[in-house]
Amino acid sequence: MKQIAFALVLSLAAPAAWAADKLPLSEISRYLNSLTTVETTFTQVNDDGSLSTGKLWLQRPGRMRFEYDPPERAVVVAKGGTVIIHDPKSNQPPEQYPLSKTPLSIVLARNVDLGQANMVVGHGFDGTATVVTAQDPKNPEYGKIELMFTGDPVELRKWVVHDSAGSRTTVILGPLTKGNSFNQNLFVDGEPGVSTDR
Repeated sequence: MKQIAFALVLSLAAPAAWAADKLPLSEISRYLNSLTTVETTFTQVNDDGSLSTGKLWLQRPGRMRFEYDPPERAVVVAKGGTVIIHDPKSNQPPEQYPLSKTPLSIVLARNVDLGQANMVVGHGFDGTATVVTAQDPKNPEYGKIELMFTGDPVELRKWVVHDSAGSRTTVILGPLTKGNSFNQNLFVDGEPGVSTDR
């Protein structure tokens, strides 16, 4: 009987212990707002299950560059409120989209406030990381982004973008190098392999 009671106490205590590990939205907002520049490698899992790898540079607010490894050689640049996709294999001019219509605009915003009404539609803990699902509260039809953070210290580990067409793209980040100064040519429309000398 004591064993049953002990097991019951443990089962009741476990959710509280897990909940204690979930990072509050205010702490995550502070972390994202503290990021000025980030440089890392990434592995991307595409909607069809294929994998891509490359390097990522992020400069808040509003700037990001994905440079994909061969054979893709594609480059995606966010700057000035626009996302520009260069794909040498397509033999077409670069495609352009408003950054505001992509869920990544939440991360690149000048001031990230995950506490604002209707922005966060999911906030949980999976046993290892805090997962926050966010959307543009004014335009939820633009899609949503799941952001995964580990704690102690807080660190962004991956995100999953669910776009307006229903496709899903996962980006798993390597170790983050923060606070470097970047050559601003990274964020100019250009070809793959732009110089990153400071």
